[in-house]
Amino acid sequence: MNRIILFLISVCLLLANAKTLKADVVSVSGRQILVSGSPYLIKGICYQPIPKGSTTISWATLTEDLALMQEAGINTIRVYSPIDNEDVLDEIDAAGIKIIMGFGYNNGGNYDILSGSFIDYINKYKNHNAILLWEFGNEYNYHPEWFSNDIVNWYTALNNAADEAHYEDDNHPTATAHGELPDAAARNACPDVDVWGMNIYRWDNPNANDNNLFDQWKNVSSKPMYLAETGGDRYMAATMNGYDEGENPRAQADANKSILNNIFNRQDICSGVTLFEFCDEWWKAGNPSVHDIGGIAPFSSGVPYDATANEEYWGIVDIDRNKTLAFEEVKTIYKSIQLSISNSSQESNILVYPNPSNHIVNIKILLANLVNRPYYISTISGQIITQGIIVDKTLQIPTLKSGFYNLVIDNEGIITSKKIIIY
Repeated sequence: MNRIILFLISVCLLLANAKTLKADVVSVSGRQILVSGSPYLIKGICYQPIPKGSTTISWATLTEDLALMQEAGINTIRVYSPIDNEDVLDEIDAAGIKIIMGFGYNNGGNYDILSGSFIDYINKYKNHNAILLWEFGNEYNYHPEWFSNDIVNWYTALNNAADEAHYEDDNHPTATAHGELPDAAARNACPDVDVWGMNIYRWDNPNANDNNLFDQWKNVSSKPMYLAETGGDRYMAATMNGYDEGENPRAQADANKSILNNIFNRQDICSGVTLFEFCDEWWKAGNPSVHDIGGIAPFSSGVPYDATANEEYWGIVDIDRNKTLAFEEVKTIYKSIQLSISNSSQESNILVYPNPSNHIVNIKILLANLVNRPYYISTISGQIITQGIIVDKTLQIPTLKSGFYNLVIDNEGIITSKKIIIY
């Protein structure tokens, strides 16, 4: 007994310092994103902290911003360009927040795709614990003029970038942020994209019966997806749909509440969202020292509730970090939403014994539909030790080294994870 207690104490100490030893391993299984072998639900925000009067990102408000994000239950930020500052990455990681790291196509060799310098960034930071996904491009499909008027050139560059990223780093999946649902040509051209982010503006419900995004994706792809941008602004261009003209925080709050609830009701398909956006961006539509009305976007017709994208009014906090009504709605939902893709009734039908063990581990399956499903055993960092197919209702796992492990079973996208302890 003392031996077990000492072992568990040593393992706990090891886990407490795990971030300094090795970054979390991120992977995909079926439709799910896994972090260290466990399903991960993105409760995120798009983040581009550009101060009043400027057009350049500043990290001066990072500590304040992270505190607000933690209050709101945000676990992921999506950025549009690489953060080349280890202190910033460390602070984000210390706040318990992951980053979807975005790369542009051609921005003068600043870790861009065209020059290939994005690989330098990946190699520099691929072991940092803050990284969740490498993401290439932001709704570039709306701009064929950037690619000699042939969008196929972009999809070729995107897939090549994803392939190169896989070669350099097999611990983080690749993604893109596509404007709306990618068609068959886009999907077929990009087999190396692991996760499809989508910038979706379909009023206040992407899951409406006559325009069901999640079933549309289910019918054409088995890959993970998430909403890379969605939401509403808080300026009404006219009085309509019951909301008064002018700055209208309630319109934004209602829209975001509806959108988020619809997203999280479809965790069987959707891995979450990075809501647009954290703070107002005064540089979007005019003088960066003035809170301007206006701004254009290719998705304007889908913006609730006036079909107009007033681009400087999208923050869930304003530029001075005052909370809006939308902040409170996001906080309520993000703090209360639970990961539902690991089926608790399914989990209760998987027996692991003895556990803890110092010998062979036995697994007994009590649910018939889990037979003939793929499984794997991974370390807590996500390294897969063994994998296979459950061919019978009993399974023996050979002796493992001392440590904590995850047994993961994939039942058509519903992930069940059970802990295994070997002493």
